[in-house]
Amino acid sequence: MGCRKRAAKHQLLRAVAVEGVVVPDPRGALPGRGAHLHPDSACLDLAVRRRAFPRAFRLQGTLDTDALREYVEKRAGTPES
Repeated sequence: MGCRKRAAKHQLLRAVAVEGVVVPDPRGALPGRGAHLHPDSACLDLAVRRRAFPRAFRLQGTLDTDALREYVEKRAGTPES
């Protein structure tokens, strides 16, 4: 969504809009329209700059991405297993 590069679904992070807030959905279980992006801050920054979230969720106005950013930054700090 942000960098527009293709990747396998298990390599992407699903995000969902809940009451104007974009939240991470790593299990893919939350209801509603989801948007997938790479779980890194560069891809998230591009998505925010391009205003891709309101288009992907088919919503008007701005959305709060702080919860998603916190999740991505926390995940970047943990080593992959």
